[in-house]
Amino acid sequence: MANSPQARKRARQAERHRTRNVSHRSKVRTYIKKVVAAVDAGDAEAARTALTEAIPVIDKMASKGIMHRNKAARHKSRLSAKVNALT
Repeated sequence: MANSPQARKRARQAERHRTRNVSHRSKVRTYIKKVVAAVDAGDAEAARTALTEAIPVIDKMASKGIMHRNKAARHKSRLSAKVNALT
């Protein structure tokens, strides 16, 4: 357990950040699943709108450091390829 005051504060901050990051990570996964579900259903229009909603969320998480920028680029690329394959 943290003994010094600054270590106690860092532990409190780390817990706060961890819960916030878990929430953001869950949000990104939900948006990705919406795109994949629309692609699996074969609905090109819904997939396209879901992709346009997902891309800014993915970019925001990459800029905040929740997700690595290369992972964000990989998700965007793969989702775009799936959506484009429908047409």
